[in-house]
Amino acid sequence: MDIFTGLRENAIKEKAPLATRLRPANLDDIVGQKHIIGKGKLLRRAIETDQLGSLIFHGPSGTGKTTLAYVIAQTTKSHFSKMNAVTSGVGDLRKVVQEAEQRLGYYQQGTILFIDEIHRFNKSQQDALLPSVEEGKLVLIGATTENPYFSVNSALLSRSRLFKLEPLDEKDILKVLDKAVKDKERGLGNYKMRISQEALNYFAKTAGGDARIALNGLELAVVSTLPDEEGIRVIDLAVAEESIQEKAIIYDKMGDQHYDVISAFIKSMRGSDPDAVLHYLARMLQAGEDPRFIARRIVIHAAEDVGLADPMALVVAEAAAKGLEMVGLPEGRILLSEAALYVACAPKSNSVMAIDRALQDVKEGNYGAVPLHLRDASYPGANKLGHGKGYKYPHDYGNHYVEQRYLPDEMKDTKYYVPSGVGKDTGANGS
Repeated sequence: MDIFTGLRENAIKEKAPLATRLRPANLDDIVGQKHIIGKGKLLRRAIETDQLGSLIFHGPSGTGKTTLAYVIAQTTKSHFSKMNAVTSGVGDLRKVVQEAEQRLGYYQQGTILFIDEIHRFNKSQQDALLPSVEEGKLVLIGATTENPYFSVNSALLSRSRLFKLEPLDEKDILKVLDKAVKDKERGLGNYKMRISQEALNYFAKTAGGDARIALNGLELAVVSTLPDEEGIRVIDLAVAEESIQEKAIIYDKMGDQHYDVISAFIKSMRGSDPDAVLHYLARMLQAGEDPRFIARRIVIHAAEDVGLADPMALVVAEAAAKGLEMVGLPEGRILLSEAALYVACAPKSNSVMAIDRALQDVKEGNYGAVPLHLRDASYPGANKLGHGKGYKYPHDYGNHYVEQRYLPDEMKDTKYYVPSGVGKDTGANGS
């Protein structure tokens, strides 16, 4: 590295965001993620002994995926290359692979390739990595905020170890903030400031497990606050609230967050927890989920989970769905809330799912001829065929009910519908 390159890189580091400047250089400095880098854990042993295979780090933003790659870069004897899937293409990959082959052939030095946001690579780009990974020409480390089972080729997954990073808890983020405030070389330690514990707690709480959000908020609060008469920058709760006005909702409508949140919403309705229902409904609405999608799920589960125990649930859910089309958002949130709460609070029965057992029988050919007394007798000649003969009209009998056989002879003992006995789900003829 020449002197000018060194000066340029130092200047870039000085201008880099606080979260980048504070990035740990070793495993002991990393906060959180003890389930994968704690003492004796597999990933820690692999990093410390420089015996890495291909890895995929996945988890929310700000949990340390890039940091782990940076630590590996500082400790490995292999050449470390990095690229971002947003700005790189197949041509860049081929160049890295070619250089890795030459490095291995000429100097017997391995190559570790770190690809940030690997989910941004399309199938052909991911496929281009396969031969080199499979043949050991390079070790791949991928980082993604999405579920790798949705976004990374199965062939790459089968050749990699997956490590999930969890959101940091508030105590972990407070440790990161404390370091940022005190560090004079890479942090904010050279500023004369007085920051309240309430402000620090607010940064930690509103970050939602993302250390980067907390550090960005802290940095903005410090650099944008003018010193008082004593030259001190006072960072109180009001300043902190202004610096993080609204936390971004972690929710990808095409990834696992979409599926996880809607799954939790559905299970909360089924489990009769109205508070959880409102929580997940709010998360979806705030993240911009299609309200019609939410309405459809409520309608489905009004029938599936409440069903005959309270048939009005389906009426309310359908009315909310139609009303949503009329009024839209934001007013539509009230309709969705009413329908979801009705489903959550209603008595539960899934007896209507008996349709699945009936469908299975039909698919397997378990059905017989319609009994003669039930067949259509409205057309000329039907009587000669015996259609409708012996049919008993229920309204001619007491309670508008009379016992007779309706199932085909081959299935006369079949039982699909089993009333739950909950609410109005008490069975045919009240029995």
